Amino acid sequence: MTIERIVLAFAGFFILLSLGLAHYVNINWLWFTAFVGFNLLQSAFTGFCPLAIVLKKIGHKPGSAF
Repeated sequence: MTIERIVLAFAGFFILLSLGLAHYVNINWLWFTAFVGFNLLQSAFTGFCPLAIVLKKIGHKPGSAF
């Protein structure tokens, strides 16, 4: 699995998790959803992704984007 796919899987998981927490626990969890979305957006323009850096350092195979 490439770094890009892992990053997308993490982002999707955390977005769904925070939506569930916002529904069942507290509406303020939507701020976490916004944070994940903002990080996805900024990485699309800048190419900077902290998770991709960590994954590359622990030895995951990079794809074409990171």
